[in-house]
Amino acid sequence: MEREDNMSKNVKKVALVTGASSGIGEAVAEVLASAGYKVYGTSRRGGKAGERSFEMLSLDVTSDASAEAAVREVLRAEGRIDLLVNNAGFSVAPAAAGESSLEQTRAIFDTNFFGLVRMTNAVLPQMRKQGSGRIINIGSVLGFMPAPYMALYCATKHAVEGYSESLDHELRTRGIRVSVVEPAYTRTQFEANTLEPDAQLDEYGETRAALRKLMTAAVASGDAPSVVAEVVLKAATAARPKVRYAAGPLAGRLRLLRRFAPVSLVDGGVRKSLQLDTLPAPRTPALAQ
Repeated sequence: MEREDNMSKNVKKVALVTGASSGIGEAVAEVLASAGYKVYGTSRRGGKAGERSFEMLSLDVTSDASAEAAVREVLRAEGRIDLLVNNAGFSVAPAAAGESSLEQTRAIFDTNFFGLVRMTNAVLPQMRKQGSGRIINIGSVLGFMPAPYMALYCATKHAVEGYSESLDHELRTRGIRVSVVEPAYTRTQFEANTLEPDAQLDEYGETRAALRKLMTAAVASGDAPSVVAEVVLKAATAARPKVRYAAGPLAGRLRLLRRFAPVSLVDGGVRKSLQLDTLPAPRTPALAQ
C-alpha cells in the first residue's frame, strides 16, 4: 500500500485524539502510538503520566477556551500537529425524537458536531502554516443511514459527513486532507456513553425498553474498537486518502446497500433490523376526562 510516511524518514508525526480515555478513541491512540506517532489523547478528566503509551490532556470539546488551550499545549511541546482525530461524542439512549428537549438536542450537537468544528478550527492555523495535515472525523454508518429512535445522534453524524466532505474540498490545495471513518456497531461502553431522554413520554416506555435491549445486544456482538483504529491508521497514512472509509464488514455492506440498493429495499432492511414492525406499539395517551 502506498503511504505518505514521513515517519520512515525519522520524522515523528504528532497526533491529537479526542475522547481517548476508552473505547474507539483509546484504541486509535494506541494504534497510532504503535505506528510511531507522538500521540496526545484527551478526555474531560485528562490522565496521569505513564498510564498509557500516549500522553493524556484535559479537554472539554464544548469549550472554545479548552480546545484552544489543548492545541497550544501540544504546539508548545512539539511545535506541530500532523493529525487530528475527532472522536469525542455521546448519544441519547434509544427514544423517540420528541422525547429530548431542545436543551438536550443542543447538548448532543455541541459535543458531536460543534466540538468537532471547535477542534478543527483550533488546529487549522498550524496545519495551514505547515502546508500539511490530516483531519479524521469518527462518523458512523448512521451518517448515511436512517436511525429510527436515534434521530438526534443520527442528525449529528449526518452533519459530520457534510461538513467533512465540504472541508476536504476547501483544504486539499493547502496540503490538508479530511476523511470520515464510518463504524457500525462497535463494542464500547454503550450504556456509559448515553444519556436518558429528558422529556420521556409514557406511551413510549415499552418501545424504549425493547429497543434498549436490542441495541445493547447489537453493540455487545459488534466489532472491536481496534477494527476502527486500524482504519483510522489507514486513512492517516494513505498517500491518496479517501473522503470516506467504512470500518468493519457490516459498515462496508451498509455503505454498498445505501449506494446501490433500491430505496424500498433499504427502507425494509432498516425496519427489519430494528424489528420496528414487531416492537410494542406506542400507547395512545388517555384523553383527560
